[in-house]
Amino acid sequence: MSENVRMSRPHPDSGQAPAEASAPAPGRPRREAAPDPVPPPVGGVLWTVAGDIRALLMLPAALTMQVAHPAIGAGVDDHSVFRTDPWGRGERSLRSLQLWIYGGPAAVEEGRRLRAMHKRIQGTDAHGRRYHALTPAHYAWVHATGYPVYRHGLGLLARPLTEAQERRLYAEWLQVGRVLGIHDRDMPQTIEEFWPYYRRVLEEDLEATVVVRELIDPDAAVPAPDRGPLPLRLVLRMAWPWLRGPFQRVRSFLTIGLMPPDARAALDLAWTDAQERRLRRVARVVRLVVPVLPERLRYLPLAYRARRAARAGA
Repeated sequence: MSENVRMSRPHPDSGQAPAEASAPAPGRPRREAAPDPVPPPVGGVLWTVAGDIRALLMLPAALTMQVAHPAIGAGVDDHSVFRTDPWGRGERSLRSLQLWIYGGPAAVEEGRRLRAMHKRIQGTDAHGRRYHALTPAHYAWVHATGYPVYRHGLGLLARPLTEAQERRLYAEWLQVGRVLGIHDRDMPQTIEEFWPYYRRVLEEDLEATVVVRELIDPDAAVPAPDRGPLPLRLVLRMAWPWLRGPFQRVRSFLTIGLMPPDARAALDLAWTDAQERRLRRVARVVRLVVPVLPERLRYLPLAYRARRAARAGA
């Protein structure tokens, strides 16, 4: 899938001027530029849940499912800075995701920026197969993981969605896909089409790649956080030798636990009944605490500002 228009350029010494890309051939009508995709609506399901701090707990599960695809895992393994700059990488990913939903006109610009950035990401996966980040099947899978993770995570950390809410969430997630530059032909257009596609990818494509194993490793060597106010960073840097172990164990537990069970099974990730009971106890506390927080604390900064601006505009 390519967005480039190839033009025949004359030699600089030929004296011939290059043809304008916008000039139609003689007798051929001018093609109208496609309208920009529309981000999810203000007040929709995504508007409510994507900026909620509970999304921070769900995001690692989606990222792990993405890199379980060998091509995507290889791209991250070869080109990402997630090992050397995990906090910066996470911050940039989170801001990008928030822009898709709360950015207004900036959402489309962010989608274009991401596609431009991914044009150079290519290589060979662990099976010796060539990959490119913008191969439609690869790029669409990165987007597709969001829907089942939201659906599963909200059922635990908030409340199960009704059938109408599930359909609305999926329709809004398709809008996000269009913002990212994914064609409708590369995304299942209904929930009924989505689940067979999703299960086929789980059964035929996913595996516990090198990056998956690193992301769920409770003993991974993660550097101290380098984001946030300076006093907090200094305290965390000093305490990190004692905090890193508990942090990684909690992160691994939530990443695996908030992954949809069928995806967890496809990756052969161990999960016991005792772990499930512990997860549900944690989820119960989250369900009780988060809804009573002030909006400034409940929502991430970009989402909080967008929500305030929308109310002011209304």
